Amino acid sequence: MSNQHEVLKKIALDTWTTQITRASKLFEGLTDEQLAKEVAPGKNSAFYLMGHLTAVHDAMFPLLGLGESLHPELVEVFIKNPDKSALKKPGVKELRESWNKVHTLLSSKLAALEGDQWFEKHTAVSEEDFKKEPHRNKLNVVLGRAGHAAYHLGQLNLLNK
Repeated sequence: MSNQHEVLKKIALDTWTTQITRASKLFEGLTDEQLAKEVAPGKNSAFYLMGHLTAVHDAMFPLLGLGESLHPELVEVFIKNPDKSALKKPGVKELRESWNKVHTLLSSKLAALEGDQWFEKHTAVSEEDFKKEPHRNKLNVVLGRAGHAAYHLGQLNLLNK
């Protein structure tokens, strides 16, 4: 294991932890009524964005080879369909619990990865493609998902305006 890999692992974990901590703090501070509000007129509600991020991050377990998704039922509601769909959504309390469960377990599994494991391919790329595109690795997925969370945090900050 190279020292460089350990440094990059630390950078990725710090980036991930920063964004998830910010999002958790924001969601914890919102009332159920605030969660129901759209971040801007005609846009997603805070509740939907919390569900969306939970579903996307839950899907990282199988993508990174860390196990099965904890809440695969969230994909249909929060990834494949828009906020205003007529699909039945979980309750606020249930979604808050899912958020906490997914992020607690995912963060611990990410922290347990060795430095070299971060540079292994993720499960959505073939061995052949990975040889041509070695940047399609676990590190890239985590940094991408952290950036995705930061993007939605920017939207959520509009609630306080």
